[in-house]
Amino acid sequence: MELDPILLSRVQFGFVIAFHIIFPSFTIGLASFIAVLEGLWLKTDNPVYRSLSDLWTKIFAVSFGMGVVSGVVMSYQFGTNWSQFSDATANILGPMFSYEVITAFFLEATFLGILLFGRNRVSRPVHFTAAVMVALGTLTSAFWILSANSWMHTPAGYTLGEDGTFMVADWGAAIFNPSFPFRLAHMVTAAYLTTAFVVISVGALYLLQGRFYKQARVMLSMTFGLVTILAPLQIVLGDLHGLNTLEHQPAKIAAMEGHWETQRGAPLLLFAWPDQEAATNRLEVAIPKLGSLILTHSWDGEIKGLKDWAPEDRPYVPIVFWSFRIMVGIGLIMLVMAGMSVFLRWRGRLYDHRWFLRAALACGPIGFGAVLAGWVTTEVGRQPWIVYGLMRTADAVSPAVTAGNVVTSLIAFFAAYTVIFTAGSVYIFRLVWNGPPPPAQPAPHDDSEGLVRPMSAAEGGAAK
Repeated sequence: MELDPILLSRVQFGFVIAFHIIFPSFTIGLASFIAVLEGLWLKTDNPVYRSLSDLWTKIFAVSFGMGVVSGVVMSYQFGTNWSQFSDATANILGPMFSYEVITAFFLEATFLGILLFGRNRVSRPVHFTAAVMVALGTLTSAFWILSANSWMHTPAGYTLGEDGTFMVADWGAAIFNPSFPFRLAHMVTAAYLTTAFVVISVGALYLLQGRFYKQARVMLSMTFGLVTILAPLQIVLGDLHGLNTLEHQPAKIAAMEGHWETQRGAPLLLFAWPDQEAATNRLEVAIPKLGSLILTHSWDGEIKGLKDWAPEDRPYVPIVFWSFRIMVGIGLIMLVMAGMSVFLRWRGRLYDHRWFLRAALACGPIGFGAVLAGWVTTEVGRQPWIVYGLMRTADAVSPAVTAGNVVTSLIAFFAAYTVIFTAGSVYIFRLVWNGPPPPAQPAPHDDSEGLVRPMSAAEGGAAK
């Protein structure tokens, strides 16, 4: 069997970016959480906030480092595997990536040093400012990366030369391309939800173990409050993003919904087995007309089917169809957890309902699953285009790259990532298990504002 260098290059880039996106989707939200903790510590003098900030800052630093490593590898692939694409789009995407380094990465790296090593060397307001600058840097990084990626989906503000080179005609239109505002809001909200459920999981772990009681209560209270707002908001943002995609990338929407035929009053497919070769679905379970209502806000709205496009212009439907449902399913789980937290908070049982705490502990990684499923949906759904409607993925690969080259480097990446990221993950788990550092300013006279619920002898033995 002859290996396809184009497919292998896509697999390699997908492997690398899947590892990379895990870390920004965590650190974007975590940086903001740390900034809030530092602000509360500055305002209230409650050492719970400082204790939590110290713990999560260490975890942020490790995650940030692993994100940088995976990001550097990813950027090299533009030259090694996708040189045709890099050459054609360099005038637009090159400056965007450079702006991300200049305005975001340098900001993060500079102030992260103060955040990590300046606790007892700078004043508390300066330390708080450093935390805010790191959070601002992560959001700025998301701005530029999402702008560049969104331009590939909805290109704007360009002229196309006879040699196929893209030139900038309007920087404002290129940066703020049609899908960018929706994708930025959707991704940042997803990052905050991802971080929130990691923090929730750690807080639930501590409560189930009977350790770090006050810190755990703060973590659950703050993050479930955030999830209660963001989980419903994400559904609204997802709907707006979907309407924008329907306008600019209707083939992707057709693949997400599993529609092959153009129809009015299209159903919402809850379950189906898309058959790419036969251009049909097997084993459909659908709700009549609900698909049109969601996508067009009309019971009889028209939805284009994939048969309106030539077979070579259609994305691979099974992957897009199921990754989209995984993302939506996880979003519904988040919504249910938010609703349960509101009910239990009202009943005064948020911190001691053990079944709910076990569910919260299990939900720790679901945000990462939603982010990965969302990126698979949007990137596979864009195919066969690397610049939508203008440049095919098959025309973007480096002409000299061979299947053997890609397989060899993919194996090397897999081995290196296994070692590096396993070590980093183990270290993060150890930080979580060891828990927040001892408080700098204990307040034993007021248990309502204290740090740690005293453990019984049995609990202490179990913790050891």
